[in-house]
Amino acid sequence: MTTTTVLPRWFKSSYSSNGGDCVEVAVNLVAARGIVPVRDSKIPAGPVLNVLSGSFVSLVTGVKAGQFGAV
Repeated sequence: MTTTTVLPRWFKSSYSSNGGDCVEVAVNLVAARGIVPVRDSKIPAGPVLNVLSGSFVSLVTGVKAGQFGAV
């Protein structure tokens, strides 16, 4: 049996044009692993938070709906 390693393909939001404080996500792992890895764009070799895909969808939906207030 051959196993293929799927590496994360990181990207930042198109709203991240401020050149700094951003997170990156890798949605290409949803189908293979059911997770969305998230990391700090300023520290690419740093820790990665693996969020279950359903939880990530809930987070994004909540942010878009303004459920977390303004920062």
